[in-house]
Amino acid sequence: MKDISVQELISSKEFIPVDVRAPIEHRDSAIPGSVNIPLFTDEERQEIGTLYKQSGEEAAKWRAMEIVSPKLPHLLGEIKDLKKSGAEPVIHCWRGGMRSRSVASFLEYAGIPALRLEGGYRAYREYILERIPQLLPEKAIVLHGMTGTGKTDILQALQEKGYPVVDLEKMANHRGSIFGMIGMGEAHNQKTFDALLFERLNEIKGSNYFIIEAESKRIGRAAQPEEMLKKKVNGIHYLVKSSIPKRVQRIYNEYVQPFLGEAWFEEEVREKVSKLIKRVNHDVSPSLAFALEEKNYKKLIEILLVHYYDPRYNHALLEYEGPFEDIDSDHPDVIEDIVKEIQKTFSDSTAV
Repeated sequence: MKDISVQELISSKEFIPVDVRAPIEHRDSAIPGSVNIPLFTDEERQEIGTLYKQSGEEAAKWRAMEIVSPKLPHLLGEIKDLKKSGAEPVIHCWRGGMRSRSVASFLEYAGIPALRLEGGYRAYREYILERIPQLLPEKAIVLHGMTGTGKTDILQALQEKGYPVVDLEKMANHRGSIFGMIGMGEAHNQKTFDALLFERLNEIKGSNYFIIEAESKRIGRAAQPEEMLKKKVNGIHYLVKSSIPKRVQRIYNEYVQPFLGEAWFEEEVREKVSKLIKRVNHDVSPSLAFALEEKNYKKLIEILLVHYYDPRYNHALLEYEGPFEDIDSDHPDVIEDIVKEIQKTFSDSTAV
């Protein structure tokens, strides 16, 4: 059995982290790219924990042995199959304790050399939190713009061209508008957000700038690091603009049209809009309710943009001093225009 450090794990593509914690732990906090091969199910973990509190360590360990013993051939076989695929499994649990040590020992007894992550997931998290501020490039290019102006499309296009984009909404699995959130599932927690942020910053390491959207500090369930917020405020600012009809059509095409006719979609829209009706001007509420009832989603989007999202965005924009360079996202050459601006500003570096 050999222990490797977090630095060694991250520095090599030959390793694949194998998380032997229960599924509920893996869902809450996982190393990106890791595989969950749990020693215990969620229910078994709870049973052993309860037994430990009520009857002590010896009874809990004995019960754990009873649960694990029949599983060992299948569990070790899954890890062995990973090795056959060319990857080098690195076993870990929460803090490099009994669970990962047990699995690594079983592998060694079966004649399979085992690697274990020193300090487990806890060491990984401590490492990335320390490294994130150090990995942030010097300058931020910040895309501002109201809901539906196509900022996400611009970021995706730039990333496809190899530019150092950091897509914060994707990392948080959360978008600002109610339609943007439909069908996305639960927003990522802070641990998942930090892990994905570290992974992307590590990928663009060496660039002297990064490109982000002007998100507020908290994005869904996660918060940006303070160092990133400071760079955002002092960054190079682009204001993405688009006409109301184009914005409505953009939101409709991406977030409404694919789900039309789905019962869950209509229920989710109704639930989310019903909450917003209380926050818009009373003069607008009847129109919003009528558009919802008639399933006139384009009209619904337009009302929300004009009377809810835009006023709030204008207020948020006051946090920045600028100057702002205007970008017309309705123009067919918008990506080429931004690329030219970036290359002009950073003449020594373009894509990464």
